[in-house]
Amino acid sequence: MWRLSRRTLWQAVPTVIGILLLNFLLLRLIPGDAVDVLAGESGGASAETLLQWRSHFGLDLSLMDQLQRYLGQLAHLDLGLSPRFNLPVSQLVLDRLPNTLLLMLGALGLALAIGIAAGTAMATWVGRWPDRLLSLAVLLLYSTPGFWIGLMAVLLFSVKLGWLPSNGFQTLGLDLQGPAWLLDRLQHAVLPVLALATFYIALYARLTRAAMLEVQRQDYVRTAHAKGLGPWRVVSRHVLRNALLPVSTLAGLHFAALLGGAAVTETLFGWPGLGRLTLEAVMSRDYNLLLGILLLSSMLVVLINIAVDLFQAWLDPRIQAD
Repeated sequence: MWRLSRRTLWQAVPTVIGILLLNFLLLRLIPGDAVDVLAGESGGASAETLLQWRSHFGLDLSLMDQLQRYLGQLAHLDLGLSPRFNLPVSQLVLDRLPNTLLLMLGALGLALAIGIAAGTAMATWVGRWPDRLLSLAVLLLYSTPGFWIGLMAVLLFSVKLGWLPSNGFQTLGLDLQGPAWLLDRLQHAVLPVLALATFYIALYARLTRAAMLEVQRQDYVRTAHAKGLGPWRVVSRHVLRNALLPVSTLAGLHFAALLGGAAVTETLFGWPGLGRLTLEAVMSRDYNLLLGILLLSSMLVVLINIAVDLFQAWLDPRIQAD
């Protein structure tokens, strides 16, 4: 396992470096910069003022000089300064990161738990009424946009029933501590997590069902039944364990998709996370902030995929020998 993790980490290094260079070059080729946006918002600025702003933020340097300066800052763990907020990029990103991780990990965990449970039930009672009923529910979730489900959930649970808050990430005006603070955060996270997870619940349910039906036809499963093992033990130890390999692979890939989908969900529910911060950075041409978000996001995706590789090696020890 240690050899596998070390090899995966070495493979991730050139990936992160390539993403870093590609993001920097592509963003710098886009016309306009943060100074143009700031000048437009302030009602205009003189040519001397624009030159001073660009010199302050290092935008007057050539492309290679900017790249050299940026790499030098990264070597000192410095992501630079945000022209839009006039604050260090690392501070802005780290302030929003816990909120986004709560949203993404909660949505991914909920989708995996419900999707795998539903897929297992569908494969166990394939062709019967539980399979048909769950297949219909999964089809509805798969074909319904998440933001629409979020809006309907707000109308039901916030407007009609008043059970859950509809906006923000904490109750304003209250100085909560300890368990009360945690409960308040979780209550605010329920609706955005549900809206973000619905599509993936349907996806994992269908994939688990298909993978389990495929595994059930294998010789070792028939051998387990012939030995007299109980149905639940065969499903849990032989069928489901091997069926989780494609599910875990797809979950690692979907972590990056959740980063993109979180922007819509965070805007809908007023959730202060990296998604909303990315939209603000794009609208204001804040390339330093965008580079910091993209770098952190790419590193998170790489780490999640390393964790998926280790999890699959635990599920199937043959992977460690490859």
